Amino acid sequence: MVSSASSPSSPDRVLNAGILGATGTVGQRFIVLLAQNPMFRIHSLGASERSSGRQYSQAAKWKMSELMPQEVRDVVVKPCDPTHFEGCDVIFSGLDASVAGDIEKAFMEADFAVFSNAKNYRMVSNVPLCVPVVNTDHYSLIAAQRAHYGMKKGFIVTNSNCSTSGLVVPLKALQDSFGPLKRVIVTTLQAISGAGYPGVASLDILDNIVPLISGEEPKMEAEVLKILGGLNDSATACAPLPDLKVSATCNRVPVVDGHTECVNVEFSGTPPSIGDVKKCLREFTCEAQAIGCYSAPKQVMVVTEEEDRPQPRLDRNAGEGMAVTVGRIRECPVFHVRFTLLVHNTVLGAAGASILNAEYAAKKGFI
Repeated sequence: MVSSASSPSSPDRVLNAGILGATGTVGQRFIVLLAQNPMFRIHSLGASERSSGRQYSQAAKWKMSELMPQEVRDVVVKPCDPTHFEGCDVIFSGLDASVAGDIEKAFMEADFAVFSNAKNYRMVSNVPLCVPVVNTDHYSLIAAQRAHYGMKKGFIVTNSNCSTSGLVVPLKALQDSFGPLKRVIVTTLQAISGAGYPGVASLDILDNIVPLISGEEPKMEAEVLKILGGLNDSATACAPLPDLKVSATCNRVPVVDGHTECVNVEFSGTPPSIGDVKKCLREFTCEAQAIGCYSAPKQVMVVTEEEDRPQPRLDRNAGEGMAVTVGRIRECPVFHVRFTLLVHNTVLGAAGASILNAEYAAKKGFI
C-alpha cells in the first residue's frame, strides 16, 4: 500500500484509491493530483497485462511536468481486475474507451464506487454525467442505478469530455440566472494532451492545425444537453434539455495543455446586458465549494477584462486547473453574447473532475 498524503484536518476519513489505466497520461494526472490530496491514499495501481507485475517506475513512460511521486515508484502494477483491488474505497478510471466498458462494469458489479473518465457510460440514462462544479444534483441517480444492477455500494459516475467540461460551466451560470438558452455555437482549439500518448504525430501538428477530432463534436453536442438538463419525475433517469441546440466544431492545435473555446450564445428570452453576464459568471458558486471539498476552486470562473485573454500558457492553471477562465465577453451581432473560455483539459477536463466528483460523493455519504 502507498501512503501518498497526510491525514486531513477535517473529520473526513482518508479513502483508499485504486487507479485503472495508471500508466497512461490520465492515470499519471490522477497520481499527481491524488498524491497531494488529503482525502485519498493511493492504494493500488492497475494497467494492461503488458505493465502488470512491473514496478510503476519501469512500467510508465512518465509525461507529467511534475516529478513522479516517490511513493509510487516501486509499487507493483496490478491487472485491472476487481480481485486485485481489495481494500480500495474508490476506483478512478483513466482507461481508454476501447477497454473501459467491461472493466469498469466489472468493478461496479464487485461493489466498488467507480469514477470514470471514459466515454462508455456517459450517455446511459441512470449514470450521472457530472461536471462537479455544475450538476451534482444528478447524484440522485445513484439510488436508481444501484437498484437497477442490484448493488449495495457500487455505482459508476462519469465526468464529461474534456472540451464539454469547460463549456458547460458558463452555460450553467447563464441558464440559472437568465433562463433557458436557445442556441449555442462553440469552436474549440484543443491541446494535444487531450489525445493521450503518443497522441498526434509531430508531422501532423507542428506548424499546423488539424480541423477534425474524430467523434468529438457529437459528444459535445449530446453531453451539454444531458449535463444542463434535469432528472425525470422519479429520479431514475436523466432528462436532457429538449429545446437547446448546440453546434460544435473541434480543432486540434499545437498547444500542450489547455483547451480554448470560442462560444456564441442565444437566449430564449430577453438577453441580459454584458455587465450582467460578467457579474453572473464572477459570482457563480457550486455545492462542492459550500460543503468544503478539497479540490473545489475558490472561484469557479475567473473573468478577465484583458482584451487578449484567456491564453493557454497564462491561464490554464487558474484555480490549480479546476477553474474556467472566461474573457472577451461582448455582444454578438448574430446571437446575443459571445466569449472565449479556457479549461485545463487534464485537470477539470479529466482527472481533476473525477477526483472532485469522488470528494463530493464522500462528503454526501455515497461512499
